[in-house]
Amino acid sequence: MAAQFGRRLRKGAATTAVAAVAVAALSASQAPGVNDHGRQTAADATPSPEASASRGSATGNSPYYTDLPPLKSPNPSPTTGPGPTGTGTTEAGIPATVLDAYKKAESALREAKPGCNLPWQLLAAIGRVESGQARGGRVKADGTTLKPILGPQLDGNGFALIKDTDDGAYDGNSSYDQAVGPMQFIPSTWAWAGRDGNADGKKDPNNVYDAALAAGHYLCRNNWDLSQQGDLDRAILSYNNSRDYLNLVMRWLEYYRKGTHEVPDGTGTLPGNRSDGGAGASPTPTLPGVTTPGTTTPGTTTPGSSGPKPSPKPDRPEKPGGGGTTTPKPPTTPPADTPSPPPTAPPTPTDTVDHLEDAGTGKLAAMAGDAFDRRISTRAETEAGKAVAKVRVRFTIVGDTDTTFTGGESVATVATNSSGVAVAPALEAGEKTGAVTVRATVVGRALPGLDYKATVAERAADALVRTGDAALTCAPGGEFANRVEVKATYKGAVADGVAATATLIKSADDPTVTDKGPYFKDADGKTVRTLTGLKTDAKGLLKLPELYADDTTGTFLLRITTAGGATLTVELTVAAAETSAPSPSAGPSA
Repeated sequence: MAAQFGRRLRKGAATTAVAAVAVAALSASQAPGVNDHGRQTAADATPSPEASASRGSATGNSPYYTDLPPLKSPNPSPTTGPGPTGTGTTEAGIPATVLDAYKKAESALREAKPGCNLPWQLLAAIGRVESGQARGGRVKADGTTLKPILGPQLDGNGFALIKDTDDGAYDGNSSYDQAVGPMQFIPSTWAWAGRDGNADGKKDPNNVYDAALAAGHYLCRNNWDLSQQGDLDRAILSYNNSRDYLNLVMRWLEYYRKGTHEVPDGTGTLPGNRSDGGAGASPTPTLPGVTTPGTTTPGTTTPGSSGPKPSPKPDRPEKPGGGGTTTPKPPTTPPADTPSPPPTAPPTPTDTVDHLEDAGTGKLAAMAGDAFDRRISTRAETEAGKAVAKVRVRFTIVGDTDTTFTGGESVATVATNSSGVAVAPALEAGEKTGAVTVRATVVGRALPGLDYKATVAERAADALVRTGDAALTCAPGGEFANRVEVKATYKGAVADGVAATATLIKSADDPTVTDKGPYFKDADGKTVRTLTGLKTDAKGLLKLPELYADDTTGTFLLRITTAGGATLTVELTVAAAETSAPSPSAGPSA
């Protein structure tokens, strides 16, 4: 069922305006640029015109949480637990079951659609914006939320108008649709995008494993490569068609890429602001020593508030005999609100790559429809020939071919291992024969690519046998009672789709076509003694059409040949029917 869409009308203009100002402030505080893998930073996440024009959404453009990630970089140690609410460490913490669902979805998509390059941090960013990571990880052990997570009904009153499409099966509303679950799918989208991520036989939008896998497949459709900013923009906008939404998700994506950690289910931080001006999900779980967002401790003022500020420190008292007050000494450290110059970033592994080298791939050859028995291996090296680990290498199949990587993709991105080697997914030969080129390039660097040549050969057989042993005989001018059927194999395995030719020849030593004896008929009933364009079926079988005989008697030969050199010669006999000899006449009696 196609997803239903509508333009979202927002309430709470003041809230939206504040969020927009906050986004602008955050953009100004974080210098735009390109990270170590050539990703565009969130500050540069202005969608292309094609992306901005994207229509529709997974969520029906439902409201979402507008809380921004903290300025403080997370980078927690793996064992760091939740910290004070609002700090980078706390916000980076993702509930254990929710984090596991995101990572399992990424792993599944890496196998199903390697060319998509879906990072689990993108699912985490969308999950944070849509539901606050399933409301702070309030889920059961199997990933199902303790209570259904529902967006407001899409009745056209400040939101899109989407009348009920599921008879209330998912959202309990038989009048209008509502976004459902941790990833906030509307029922009409879930009907075709839903997945079973925890293998329990159900597709439940309120299960974080199911919802995360569905979101991954949804974001990976249309052959999008999410390592490319243009496709990433389109994918995010297809989830909720809003430029503000795109910018916000990009902020959280970059934030989670800098580091995150696991926290116990039910202890994650919860959003406080929604794009329609509504309240946040629910109060943040109370933790020892934690201040709930929006509250203050005595003697403090919430950042951004207009409340009273502490008085500055008074001047020191006048010294005896002095001439007035003493001017305080300049501070030895810069004020807290003075930005420090950004540190010079050390070179990333990608920055050190000088070239790519073949890592012992060997000859790449396969028959049409088969998997290649070798995989492409590429090593990233410095100018001095030293291997470079943790570099993303993109493998692209170029040219007019239907050969793909496993899973049907023509592009795959793989990180180099500790030996600097990236191994591409297995190649699957298509039906088009000939040369195939696979190009390896370094993601984030404008370096010459390394081309690999592969060859797809015609399907072949190396053996042919008859499937029966009945004699093939016919009377002159008649029709053979049995049809010729053969089975083709290659290295002992069934050889399907193999091209074959059948010819009635003059003799074993003379393979030219005979002009007498048995024959086939074409569609017009005319005599034919050579059949071309034949192919074995899925079981490697080839059954020839009916054979007929002219008035010539004798023994004749039918030769069947296939691509790959398999040959079988079958003997045909045309003979008159035997007649019984008359009994001798009785002589006259004596």
